[in-house]
Amino acid sequence: MSPFLRIGLSNYDSGPYLPSQGEVINPYCAVMVKEAVESENGQVYVQKKPTMYPPWNSTFDAHINNGRVMHIVVKDKSAEMVSETTVELKVLAERCKKSNGKTEIWVSISCLLLQDDLADCETEGFFSLHQRRGAIKQAKIHNVKCHEFTATFFPQPTFCSVCHEFVWGLNKQGYQCRQCNAAIHKKCIDKVIAKCTGSAINSRETMFHKERFKIDMPHRFKVYNYKSPTFCEHCGTLLWGLARQGLKCDACGMNVHHKCQTKVANLCGVNQKLMAEALAMIESTQQVNNSGILRFSSHKQRPLLDLGFCEPHSRSHNIHKFDFVLHKMLGKGSFGKVFLAELKSTDQYFAVKALKKDVVLMDDDVECTMVEKRVLSLAWEHPFLTHVFCTFQTKENLFFVMEYLNGGDLMFHIQSCHKFDLPRATFYAAEIICGLQFLHSKVSLIDLKLDNVLLDNEGHIKIADFGMCKENMFGDAKTSTFCGTPDYIAPEILLGQKYNTSVDWWSFGVLLYEMLIGQSPFHGQDEEELFQSIRMDNPFYPRWLDKDAKDILVKLFVREPERRLGARGNIRQHAFFREINWEALEERRMEPPFKPRVKSPSDCSNFDKEFLNEKPRLSCADRALINSMDQNMFSNFSFVNPKMEKIFS
Repeated sequence: MSPFLRIGLSNYDSGPYLPSQGEVINPYCAVMVKEAVESENGQVYVQKKPTMYPPWNSTFDAHINNGRVMHIVVKDKSAEMVSETTVELKVLAERCKKSNGKTEIWVSISCLLLQDDLADCETEGFFSLHQRRGAIKQAKIHNVKCHEFTATFFPQPTFCSVCHEFVWGLNKQGYQCRQCNAAIHKKCIDKVIAKCTGSAINSRETMFHKERFKIDMPHRFKVYNYKSPTFCEHCGTLLWGLARQGLKCDACGMNVHHKCQTKVANLCGVNQKLMAEALAMIESTQQVNNSGILRFSSHKQRPLLDLGFCEPHSRSHNIHKFDFVLHKMLGKGSFGKVFLAELKSTDQYFAVKALKKDVVLMDDDVECTMVEKRVLSLAWEHPFLTHVFCTFQTKENLFFVMEYLNGGDLMFHIQSCHKFDLPRATFYAAEIICGLQFLHSKVSLIDLKLDNVLLDNEGHIKIADFGMCKENMFGDAKTSTFCGTPDYIAPEILLGQKYNTSVDWWSFGVLLYEMLIGQSPFHGQDEEELFQSIRMDNPFYPRWLDKDAKDILVKLFVREPERRLGARGNIRQHAFFREINWEALEERRMEPPFKPRVKSPSDCSNFDKEFLNEKPRLSCADRALINSMDQNMFSNFSFVNPKMEKIFS
């Protein structure tokens, strides 16, 4: 066993220019143990273990290895770095030997704050929120015949293992199994008939179509010298090398990498695509014989909505879009853009969200888009959710026509005032609770953050953006998908545990903390450190924070989901909301404490100028991908809210 040092962080000295210890915001340390690794650019230090946050007067052990260093960062409670140093553990050990097994080092302070600055930090939320934060999401897994297919970007030419045609396109062109590396077109996923076994030896279990057929035809692979470029028919990539590049089956001629041999199923001589199509035809024939009726896809029979447009492949002579005039771009993300749009000849303004079909398809988010449409269609039942008038599509794009909320979002407003006063934060929090509890009764999980809470022209909130919603999460139902905006992700998601609606109450706690204090409760120099902070750290609560505000935050930041306020107990009865008349609030009879400055129905002064300065135009799509896309997957997207049909008549 290698020798080790027992290290303790015992004290700090604020120096002659800072207030005494009792008056300063206590700093804390982050300790990163790194290893020396040789690279093309010389020696670099790599961190292989999580960052530690040892409390003062505590100890931790660090083994002494050649090239191992300890990087110590001193931070204040806002997670701003005060000082840092790097010490080689071997040097520390030598100093310990020279001083009877114990030594002491000091980290010099490189950044000073005057007392007036510290007072501002305590009273005005000095470290304010200054940037928008995008959401992240775990790749969707398609479980087909035990395969775990995920949308994948192929950096080199790749061929489909089912139809043997080239997988082309931009971004994430196709699917690849996380276990056996089989590559396929997205369109070929329903033609996979071989079970993912991870080994040809175990492929005797290869079955399909409810065990009506069993296939066990092993390949007879032999090493082969290829004289021309050849692709592996399993993972789809090129067989590299000058000789003995791969293996060829003597019986069916299949070519594979050496590394792929054990992952190929026993389907020698079987064409998966033709077999799947033949079985599908048998099923449809049986359906006709059994019922006497051949059922067509519903999208070919459904009558068109009377909106002046039609869906792709619908047989109608009325083929044109709404006549919208795009005035400004209000925001944009990886999927598409949001525009301020005017319905021509009506003087009515809407927020039109345009999603690019090729990006939605590449990122494997078709179902998320359909969920967002279904959730928005429910929003008319509640005053604090963004309302959608209709959804429609063209060959390249999906459109959500929503009410235009010209009061801006909470992130925009908090950036101008650093934090909200107590009555304003309480009012917004109460209206958010009403909307959140309604959503939990209908849908479940959402991506709650400052950016997704908008204000109307009177100052009431509206929750928006339901692209990450989870459906059917009632009762004891749980999910395990890793998704959300990093600062708002609950610890149980980071731990890979099954979770339910309690994660939204953690996100609500983060949002309330940001409104009251003007900064995030958890910090890190990167996502790894941020997630470690969420799992382990307790948020900093300033002395000036209202005691009821602190109490509700502490109860929202309980790491046991079943004990978290909102998931347990009645959050409306907490003392923090003692001034709220919930009945009047839900009927919008409570006067908002802040009214946005809105000059006209088309005013967009409450939106970020970085978006407003861009030209309002749709992004270009990947034409080749659009032309090859199966438009049927969007067949149920278009709808009009029955309450709003008269607007478009």
